Amino acid sequence: MEFKDLAKARFSCRKFIDKQITKEQLQEILEIGRIAPTAKNIQEQRIFVVQTPEGLAKIDEVTPCRYGAPTVLVVGYDKDEAYNYEDGTCGGMEDATIVATHMILAAANVGVDSCWLNRFNPSTAGKVLGLPDNVQVVMLLDLGYAAEGVVPAPKHDEKKPLEETVKYL
Repeated sequence: MEFKDLAKARFSCRKFIDKQITKEQLQEILEIGRIAPTAKNIQEQRIFVVQTPEGLAKIDEVTPCRYGAPTVLVVGYDKDEAYNYEDGTCGGMEDATIVATHMILAAANVGVDSCWLNRFNPSTAGKVLGLPDNVQVVMLLDLGYAAEGVVPAPKHDEKKPLEETVKYL
């Protein structure tokens, strides 16, 4: 599939079947995240794979949005390693976001559906999951296979024209 077609077809899946993704699919998704660019190539992203019933129960404690996904990736960054810009802004958030976006598209490429979750408290999530204090959670990524009949949200294909979102200076 052409990249543009893949990007257009990918949507946020909000109902998954109870079937685990394969180890090969997971490895490919993680590898594509690994090779994503980061500021100064520091690679401060931290990915935690949650697949056990105990781990998924903890995810359910911090968000109502797992939607039955059998795998959840907790995506964050190491605050002690992240690049800080001259104005003091931490680059960890953007680096983790780039990594997450790569993994979402990689998932679609290997036939795995996904949903970016941000309906949770990052500090609470880190504590409930027992993550190190230096890890800042950015997002949760549901991974699995869409349940029968799941389709993109009604406005999925409604995109503003470029002229409304892009300006040439």
